[in-house]
Amino acid sequence: MSNSSLIFRFRVFTYHLGISIFIALVSLYIVFIVWHPAPLAKAVGVTYIFVMMLGIDVILGPLLTLMIARKGKKSLKFDLAVIVILQVSAFIYGIYNIAISRPVYIAFDTLRFEVVQANEIPKSSLEQAPIPYKTLSLGSPKYVAIRAVQNDEEKSERLFLELETGVAPSKQPNLYENLDNQWHIINSKANNLKELYNNNSKISVDDLIKKHPSANGWLPLLAYNQDMVVLIDSKNNKIVDIVDLRPY
Repeated sequence: MSNSSLIFRFRVFTYHLGISIFIALVSLYIVFIVWHPAPLAKAVGVTYIFVMMLGIDVILGPLLTLMIARKGKKSLKFDLAVIVILQVSAFIYGIYNIAISRPVYIAFDTLRFEVVQANEIPKSSLEQAPIPYKTLSLGSPKYVAIRAVQNDEEKSERLFLELETGVAPSKQPNLYENLDNQWHIINSKANNLKELYNNNSKISVDDLIKKHPSANGWLPLLAYNQDMVVLIDSKNNKIVDIVDLRPY
């Protein structure tokens, strides 16, 4: 193979790789900074899906281009178009599946917080929800609280609906209210930081307490892949952070 053919092949490969890396960096920001701010990616288990998508988009596509790109090849444009279509299709499929399962709310419900993913929310519940919760944001997940039951009848209705449909109150936006309305409950249910030592190493707990000096309590965070811990500041009624510690 001549030097000019090699130069051409690597030039096409470099262009393709550069575009792929740019798209990958943009999607990396959206997936891990916007939709799944750390450590939510681990909590819902999205990393594996994203790595698979990235492997196809950044590695396989440009490598195929490197293999087929030859100067003067009559079918080169067609071959490249097929690779790009396959690559874009795989990317759209991967991003779509990540998008529909993105965390949209961190909901406080009686004793704990729960990560609520977009595909867990019934359309009927959205239609009945108050205006702030009527649509699913494409931004970072928001903190909300589940409205307390008003009487035994409402309590029975919620229980029956959950048993019948499998949809917990935390996944029903029509039951949402502002988190600020329930800080008296959150503070009363918060656990002592010392209890974190029961299920975590002393070093990891000490490091996080040192990193978050305003935290003086915690509540469990229930998630699809890995349960974690929500640190709170009960003095100022603030969420401090979600941390990768085991609550149980």
